[in-house]
Amino acid sequence: MDPELRALAERARGFMPPDEGLALHEAALAVPAGGSAMLEVGSYCGKSAIYLGAAARERQTVLFALDHHRGSEENQPGWEWHEPDLVDPAVGLIDTLPWFRRTIHEAGLERHVIALVGDSATVGRYWASPLSLLFIDGGHGEEPAHRDYETWTPHVEPGGLLAIHDVFPDPADGGRPPYEIYRRALGSGDFDEVGATGSLRVLRRRSGAG
Repeated sequence: MDPELRALAERARGFMPPDEGLALHEAALAVPAGGSAMLEVGSYCGKSAIYLGAAARERQTVLFALDHHRGSEENQPGWEWHEPDLVDPAVGLIDTLPWFRRTIHEAGLERHVIALVGDSATVGRYWASPLSLLFIDGGHGEEPAHRDYETWTPHVEPGGLLAIHDVFPDPADGGRPPYEIYRRALGSGDFDEVGATGSLRVLRRRSGAG
C-alpha cells in the first residue's frame, strides 16, 4: 500500500487495527481491473474507505461508501463507543459525514470513493449493480447486521468477495451479530473463507452461486 495513504489510514478516526486494514486492502486488490464496483456498509469517518479506496484506484474501479452518518447504536450517548465531539450541536445528533469527507479529500481519493448517505436497507432496495467486493461493517446489533447481510450479499458477483469486520468466535471478545452473519455466509453454501486477520474475515462467492 502507498506509504502515505497507509499512514493517513492509520491516523484516521475509526476502530480498524492496521493489520486488519492492510488485509482488507490486499483483499480488494484481488478484484478484476476495471470490473464491478466495491461497496462498504458502514463508513464512519473514512478509515476503512482509505484502505478500500486505494485498492479501488489501483483496480480502476470505485468504492461506494454507504452510511447514514448518524452513528451506530454503540456510538450513541451513554454507550461504550460514543465520541461527544461528533455530535452536531445544531441538531443534537451525531454527524460523521464532515469527518468522512475531509478524510477522503486528504487522501486524494474523491474520484474513487463515492459517499452514499442514507439507510442501508432503503438504498439497497433500489440497488441493481453487481459488486466485486462487499465489506459489511455497519450496525452491530442483531437486526441491522442481519439486514445488511440479507440486503447486500445477493449483489456479490460470482467470484466476488465478502468481507465482514468484528467477527469474534469467542463471545467474551465482542458482540455476536457479525459472527452470526459470517457463519450464515459459510452455511449458505455460496461462500468459502479465503482470509482471516484479527476480527476480519474474507470470503469468496463460489462461481455459479446466488
